[in-house]
Amino acid sequence: MSGVWVFKNNGVMQLVENLSDGHCDNGRRSASCKKKALVYLSTGQVVSSYTCLEQILRGLGWERYYGGDNDLFQFHKHSSIDLISLPKDYAKFNSVYMYDIVVKNPNVFHVRGI
Repeated sequence: MSGVWVFKNNGVMQLVENLSDGHCDNGRRSASCKKKALVYLSTGQVVSSYTCLEQILRGLGWERYYGGDNDLFQFHKHSSIDLISLPKDYAKFNSVYMYDIVVKNPNVFHVRGI
């Protein structure tokens, strides 16, 4: 069982499942269910592939890390203890991973609804 707990105006909470289909709350599309995009602020470029992301991260001092799980793309910086772990399948790259990148690269990336 997976999903998101949504608090209604009357104080009742409800588990909304299967957000991946783009629908929430009785099949209606809601603002919180919009697809997200990772944007590189320096150029305004939307990150559309791991190739694109890796090129940007390398320019910021991140290096590929090969010592971890084979099912993940991982990046690390020598100057920090941070590790960015992403699913190898780009189709599984979602807002959770995007926000992880944003937090570890302040003022460099932004997550926007599309």
